[in-house]
Amino acid sequence: MEERLGIMKSTNNIIGKKNSSIPFVDLSAQYMGIKGEVDKSVNGVITKGWFVLGKELECFEKEFAAYCASKYAVGVGSGTAALFLSLVACGLEPGDGVITTPNTALPTISAITWANCRPFFVDIAPDTYTLCPEKLECFLQNNFSKFKIKAIIPVHLYGNSVDMDPILKISEKYGLKVIEDACQAHGTEYKGKKTGTMGTAGCFSFYPTKNLGAYGDAGMVVTDSEKIANKLCMLRNYGEKSKYFNVEKGVNSRLDEIQAAVLRVKLKYLDTWNQKRRGLAGVYADLLKDTCIQLPVEKKYAKHIFHLYVVKTKNRDGLKEKLMNNGITTHIHYPMPVHLQPAYKDLGYSSGTFPAAEKCS
Repeated sequence: MEERLGIMKSTNNIIGKKNSSIPFVDLSAQYMGIKGEVDKSVNGVITKGWFVLGKELECFEKEFAAYCASKYAVGVGSGTAALFLSLVACGLEPGDGVITTPNTALPTISAITWANCRPFFVDIAPDTYTLCPEKLECFLQNNFSKFKIKAIIPVHLYGNSVDMDPILKISEKYGLKVIEDACQAHGTEYKGKKTGTMGTAGCFSFYPTKNLGAYGDAGMVVTDSEKIANKLCMLRNYGEKSKYFNVEKGVNSRLDEIQAAVLRVKLKYLDTWNQKRRGLAGVYADLLKDTCIQLPVEKKYAKHIFHLYVVKTKNRDGLKEKLMNNGITTHIHYPMPVHLQPAYKDLGYSSGTFPAAEKCS
């Protein structure tokens, strides 16, 4: 069985390290490169004494929206919350069906079930590891009339883009919302457009290890819909339209001022960091091109930002051990597809249901 191995995550954080051990992530090294700016920004927030829903968040939302070329951006507590709140803001109701891929991080599915919606899985394209448009069309032809399917969550994975044009065409045909999971795709492009901006809404995570990472949990939703943006602003803050006046059944999921201040500093460096990752990925490709390792694919439609450099090999564990013996840390992304996770056994899926996703685990 071919299995995948992630051998690069925070390459911008390990360049120039002189010891023989290469960690999977080294956030302290990144911090030292921008320490002065970060410290000044964080201290400014502390000095002002305003920590929630203040000017730093307001500015970061505008800056991130501009970066994505989106009309609106709404900061929330995490990438998972971004997905969950987007489903609610887009009008999905309990029992509605949401299609996504089994080859994703568990939070994608958590968000669907938090919204009391029903996850449906469609297998991946084996070369990009992302949602396969042809399999999506086939699934809808066979199942659309049987279930209340209302939305698709295509997952831009490892820094690579889903092939969005056919997904959008299919969604229009069936009248489905498209909520992009761009939690691993900060700056990824599809035909010149930033991922997260092509559907009804796009969701980002700023978990510390992401290409654009906070120093804690944080997330963002981008959208061109004023109605959805306004609803998200209420949902993230207990459903408040104005102080002590609640018109939605909301939650507490806010991107705080300290995280916003940190992210404002880091956003200025994101393109440079992404380009450095792309350069290193090119070096890897040159060095590994004549081996039996299957390297990441970058389609003509995509600009990959290599959040992870994921390779496929028939001897994954042997390669992992050899790299570890040489001081290079690796991880498996992902060791078990979501449809086989014990937490979701109630969905009724079994081994063999999604062969492409399972072959990659």
